[in-house]
Amino acid sequence: MRLRVDPEAGPIFEQIVAGVKAAIARGELSPGEKLPSARTLAEELKVNPNTVIRAFLDLEREGITETRRGLGTFVREDVDQTALKHELLLTAARRYLKAAKELGLDAKAAARALLEVEPDAGSKQPT
Repeated sequence: MRLRVDPEAGPIFEQIVAGVKAAIARGELSPGEKLPSARTLAEELKVNPNTVIRAFLDLEREGITETRRGLGTFVREDVDQTALKHELLLTAARRYLKAAKELGLDAKAAARALLEVEPDAGSKQPT
């Protein structure tokens, strides 16, 4: 699992939550797979272990992971990877649209820019 945090990019625990979700969506973490311990991940990311614990609690509250007493934190077997992909795509789309609006553009102009980057996007079926 590739996880990075940027102290300037918002709350660290939210970045960890998003990173774990992205790893599941990409297939880097599979249903039933064990996550690193909070202490190990905190050392790797150079953050406070309580920050990782908070992220793990949020993931559990969202139904993404489960904690097995004495064993650690695991990706739930019934996690919906397709739903996670869609959630992450919507988050990226919102950021993109916000950036476009900050430039004085509307949603149609933002969509046209996407089509300029990926001209065939308008004719392909979603995957």
